[in-house]
Amino acid sequence: MTTLSAPAIVCAVRPHGEHGAIVRALTEEAGLLAGYVQGGRSSRLRPLLIPGNVVRATFRARTAEQLASLAVELEHSRAPLLSEPLPAAAIDWACALTAAALPEGAPYPAIHSALAAVLDAVEAAPAARGWAVALVRYELLLLGELGFGLDLTECAVTAVRAGLVYVSPRTGRAVSVEGAAGHEHKLLPLPAFLTQGGEAGWPDIFAGLALTGHFVRQSLLPERRVDILAARERLIERLKRAVA
Repeated sequence: MTTLSAPAIVCAVRPHGEHGAIVRALTEEAGLLAGYVQGGRSSRLRPLLIPGNVVRATFRARTAEQLASLAVELEHSRAPLLSEPLPAAAIDWACALTAAALPEGAPYPAIHSALAAVLDAVEAAPAARGWAVALVRYELLLLGELGFGLDLTECAVTAVRAGLVYVSPRTGRAVSVEGAAGHEHKLLPLPAFLTQGGEAGWPDIFAGLALTGHFVRQSLLPERRVDILAARERLIERLKRAVA
C-alpha cells in the first residue's frame, strides 16, 4: 500500500455513491491527485471539501491504478468567500480550470505556487482589480507549463521586441504595430501589463482575459467543456457588471 500525506488545495469535488465524494486536490510535490472521501457528502465533511480550501490530504492506495482513499483535515478555509459573488466565481473558475487541465500525478510546483497566490489574492484584496491581473497571469502560466505557452518576446513578422500590441490567435506569437499593418482585425489585443509588468486598468484586464481565454479554449479545453467554461463566463459577466 502506498501512502501520501501533504497539504493540498481542493480543486474539484464530485458526488460518488450515496454518501461519498471523489475529490481532486493539488499538492506541491505530487501534482493533482484524485481520492475517494468516505462520507464526503456529510454535514461534517462538506465544509472541508470546498474548492479553494487547503487541507491536509492523506491518500492511500493498494496499487497505482486504484483510486486512492482520501482522508482530509482542514488547514485553511475559504468558505466565507462563497457568500461574495465575485470572489466565489474567481475561486470556482481557477480551481475548476486547474482540475480539468492538469494530468493527474504529474508535479507542477510552479502551478501549485501560482494557484495558491491567486487564491490568497482573491481572499485578501479589497476589490476585484487586486486579483484580476493575477488571474490572467495564472491562465498564462498554466498554458506555458502545459506546453502551450505564448511567445510574447518579439514580433512574429518583423522580429522587433518593442511595440508589441497584438497576438496571433493561430500561433500565439506577438505582433508589433508595423507587423500587424492591414491585419489588425484578425489579431488579439496584447495588453501592456503582460509584457511590461505593473498594474492594469479594466480595459487591459478584459483584453488579457480575452487573450488567455482564446488559448485556454483552444489548447487546454479542446473538447469545449461546457460546464468548465460556464464558470469562466459567469466570472467575466460578474466582473463586467461590477465595473459598469
